[in-house]
Amino acid sequence: MFRAMGVGFSRSLPSAAALNWVLKDGLGRLSRFIYTASLASTFDTKLKRIRFSTSIVFSLSIGVELLTPFFPHYFLLIATVANIAKQLSLACYLATNSAVHRSFAVADNLCELSAKSQIQTVCFDNLGLMLAALLNIPCKNNQSLQAGLALLLYPIFSTIDLFGIYQGLKHVHLQTLTKDRLEIILDAWIQSKVIPSPEDVSKEEGIDLPWCKGTRLWPIRIGCFDSKDTVPKFSMLTMRSLRNEDSYFICLETTNRGFARRLQGGILLSLRDRAGTTVGSTEGTAAVTTDIVMGLLQACYIRRELLLSMEKWELVLEDDNISEPVLKEWFQLVEDSKRNAELEVKMVDEEISRYGWAKENILLSEQKKAQPLEKKIQEAGWAVDNILLDDQEKICYSFLDVTKKGT
Repeated sequence: MFRAMGVGFSRSLPSAAALNWVLKDGLGRLSRFIYTASLASTFDTKLKRIRFSTSIVFSLSIGVELLTPFFPHYFLLIATVANIAKQLSLACYLATNSAVHRSFAVADNLCELSAKSQIQTVCFDNLGLMLAALLNIPCKNNQSLQAGLALLLYPIFSTIDLFGIYQGLKHVHLQTLTKDRLEIILDAWIQSKVIPSPEDVSKEEGIDLPWCKGTRLWPIRIGCFDSKDTVPKFSMLTMRSLRNEDSYFICLETTNRGFARRLQGGILLSLRDRAGTTVGSTEGTAAVTTDIVMGLLQACYIRRELLLSMEKWELVLEDDNISEPVLKEWFQLVEDSKRNAELEVKMVDEEISRYGWAKENILLSEQKKAQPLEKKIQEAGWAVDNILLDDQEKICYSFLDVTKKGT
């Protein structure tokens, strides 16, 4: 290890060795800083996925460290890579630990849970050190046997550790509402008019690993239009039919999914700014939460109807020339689903509260919290109150907010 850092050579200086060591730790902390800054909201919305994924990264970092005796000249490089992985895992552990403890708290006893968690960690750390010392006694005089024994036992204990973490996360029943959990709740409501408990949703949600989760037909996305995706023509007509009192709009979109970049139909729920509410106020927060619940409930109703005639609507998305009957059918579907959502949103809201869900705030990722297109254009300095068009195109409405027509 010291030879890899430069200690022992005639031209080396201890300060150079210390500089190399600080560089290793510095890169790890810098990576931790970038990681936490870029995934701040994801720790809430994808807690189990991030927690288990970084646990895998942590186990792999230990395996990388075990390779250092075989490559002493590359010790700093290997140790730096392993340290970066450990710093990322530590950042995720610290960021998600409070949410995991809160899911087990029955009387706001977070401090007690944190203390007991530390006791468990210390006990298992001491147990691991004791086991390592016992296994080291028979092969203390054989360095190659020590290295081989570590490589032999590493995959076994890593598998046991990851299995324990996986099983533990399955018993973490988070009560906070995210877009995915709310979608599971509303789908269950549409099918059986019953709100599932946090435990039931946790079982269906699972760890939510990307490679274990199948592709869902007509996925619902909360956000704005993606400039890389194609906006169907009748989706533009849907936006033009908006009214001032509409707090959101729903339309269809086509996106490229998978490595084959196959076009797939999806549903876009785009939230608009609430007029008359103050950001951060109780009234404003409740209004936005109700908008999300009602908008997502309407989108789930629309998806149920689209799945009944999926092939027809996929062809509609691909066709540029939309017939008048298809347009009427789409607008009728939007109106019927909105009517159902308006009739049931109050009851759904009450049932969600009764089953213990934290409905005060719905946690969305940064992409889902993206500002509307109108606000982005205004911040760029453009005047969007009126759009100057020629005589044939004169519609005179602001982006995503219809004010006047025919003027």
